[in-house]
Amino acid sequence: MAEAFVNDDVHHMACGVCPSRRFPVGGFDVYERPSKECPFNPEDGHRYAADGTPVCVHPERVGLPVGRYKSENAPLAMALKLPNTEAELVPYLRDLLYGAAPVLLDDLIEQATAEIPRVFPGVDVLATLRRALS
Repeated sequence: MAEAFVNDDVHHMACGVCPSRRFPVGGFDVYERPSKECPFNPEDGHRYAADGTPVCVHPERVGLPVGRYKSENAPLAMALKLPNTEAELVPYLRDLLYGAAPVLLDDLIEQATAEIPRVFPGVDVLATLRRALS
């Protein structure tokens, strides 16, 4: 069995019964919030879709976008949406990168490296990313 996405990190924001603590990324779906589509199972304390797929209902806690990763084999991706002003850039990137799952970081940094010069010409991308990550 593959290693769980959230391992023994007791300080991680994921709930104690989150499927991210039992399964790797791609081994569970992420819904926007609790719903009738993924009822709570009182026998084991977890949520499941109708097809039995384990479901996380707190995307912001696991750092993954909403997606049907297990049930529909959805690709794991997060789109970078740069702010409107340069002054908002570092705080936006800090929140985005620190809140994202580690498996998404390489892609987000690549997106930032390509998009920042396009949206904010003249901004030093490396210096901006360093400030966001410091």
